Amino acid sequence: MDEFLRYVVQQLVEYPDEVLINQRQGGDKITYLLSMRQTDVGRLIGKGGSTIQAIRELLRASAEKDGCKVAVEIAE
Repeated sequence: MDEFLRYVVQQLVEYPDEVLINQRQGGDKITYLLSMRQTDVGRLIGKGGSTIQAIRELLRASAEKDGCKVAVEIAE
């Protein structure tokens, strides 16, 4: 999941080298915290939040196969 998330996010932003992905694990839940340039946040969120919501859904579907839960947050 880490590689997938990194790949997708880096394809969407203007400055992919500045994207940082931190992972926190608590029990059966993994939380990914994304940090990037402020100008790239809008690109990742997408119109009406559709892009980030699609990314979250794909990660949730993948995590369900492994029996865990996933959350994706964007640092502001």
